[in-house]
Amino acid sequence: MKTTSTIISALLLICITSCTPKASKDEIRIVKATSDTVDIRDGKFFREKAWTIMPDIKPDVYTSVGGGKKVTFYTDIDSISFDVEENQTYDFVILRNGTDSAWTQIKVEMSYLTKLKNAKEYNYSDQRPIPEWTYMSSDNPDLKKLRAEYKLDSVAGNGDEISKIMNLMYWLHDLVPHDGSSSNPSPRNAMNIIKVCKEQNRGVNCRMLATALNECYLAMGIKSRFVTCMPKELEFDDCHVINAVYSNDLGKWIWIDPSFAAYVKDENGVLLGIQEVRERLIDGRPLVLNEDANWNHKEKQTKEYYLETYMAKNLYRLECSPESKYNMETRTGNEDAVYVQLLPLDALNQSPQKDVKEQKKRMWIDYKTNNPDLFWVKPK
Repeated sequence: MKTTSTIISALLLICITSCTPKASKDEIRIVKATSDTVDIRDGKFFREKAWTIMPDIKPDVYTSVGGGKKVTFYTDIDSISFDVEENQTYDFVILRNGTDSAWTQIKVEMSYLTKLKNAKEYNYSDQRPIPEWTYMSSDNPDLKKLRAEYKLDSVAGNGDEISKIMNLMYWLHDLVPHDGSSSNPSPRNAMNIIKVCKEQNRGVNCRMLATALNECYLAMGIKSRFVTCMPKELEFDDCHVINAVYSNDLGKWIWIDPSFAAYVKDENGVLLGIQEVRERLIDGRPLVLNEDANWNHKEKQTKEYYLETYMAKNLYRLECSPESKYNMETRTGNEDAVYVQLLPLDALNQSPQKDVKEQKKRMWIDYKTNNPDLFWVKPK
């Protein structure tokens, strides 16, 4: 007489092999559960209640990025682990309450760092025209008002240029929490972003934080841009926006991230810019993330996650407005919205080099370049 577990295994084998011809009986593993939620450890990263058991989805696919690690599903009473490799799939079944079987699949994609390494090549000979990079003067009335309202001279302090840059970053990081799901205040400028967040006791997303910090730097006469860092895919659910700040003392751009109070140095303690971090991720040279990098003072950031995973994903494509100024993100009137993208040679959207579209009675103009030297030109 067949046992209940034997019957269940046989039925599961029929279900899986009907849709996955390569499956065999030896590959079918079962993990038991009585609750609907599952914790997942993916390599070094643990996420509580990261998965909901859904038997009606066949298979229910969990995507893991990068191989050479272990992925473990923890139910309330059991666990199952797989040593995974890139471009492979791993099938198993979660058996809930002894009756409901959920065909589950771990799909392992190429790591973000591998994708970034494949995007190493630029074309330094690309001389296709892009707009001139400009930076609003600190004499602008709006910037002067911002400087006075928030006492930015006191915030920046009396130290050298780098200390002022860091003090302003830490000040905004402490003042305005990061909340990636929040709505954007209107107008989208530093004065209003900070005001709304204080009055409503809330945060804003990374773009609004970088916008606000950018305007604070400009108000202090420090050349800065906010940079949209994007993955390879043209459609995506997540990207990240940080600041590139030009240090006259160092003669270079440096990486400043107000969302995580993050900056990056080399092995000798020299501050690095976005392009340098990208290059070092690709060729494996040392990167040092500041020890106090954090998310809202609740979650410490590590080099392995923040740089080698999260930002490795988002450093594939870079985008800036060529005009760094106050209130640029508000999108009012008939003023054109202009951006420049820096693309590696294997990017998906190489043409047209100047893409012009009309949206809500406003022209959106996107320029593309494969030349980092044109994108990271020294401010005048």
